[in-house]
Amino acid sequence: MEQLIIQLISGAVGGNVAGGVMKNLSLGTLGNSIAGIVGGGLGGQILGAVMGGAGGGGLDIGSILTQVAGGGVGGGVALAVVGVVKNMMAK
Repeated sequence: MEQLIIQLISGAVGGNVAGGVMKNLSLGTLGNSIAGIVGGGLGGQILGAVMGGAGGGGLDIGSILTQVAGGGVGGGVALAVVGVVKNMMAK
């Protein structure tokens, strides 16, 4: 459960950082956070599965860093995808 919380929080942070960097894809703070949370949860789970459980068990530093990286990157990617789709629909 702790790992999922770490993924969701880092996803929200990753979504907001990506929104700040890519202003044209930003969905606002709330939208960035929601997209980041969804992407963080998915990204963290996918990274854990790809790594074969490495860093997936317990709360050691390697596990925490894996969850933060997976969640943050997943959040940023999800925001970018949602932002591109939103921009394409607005045209």
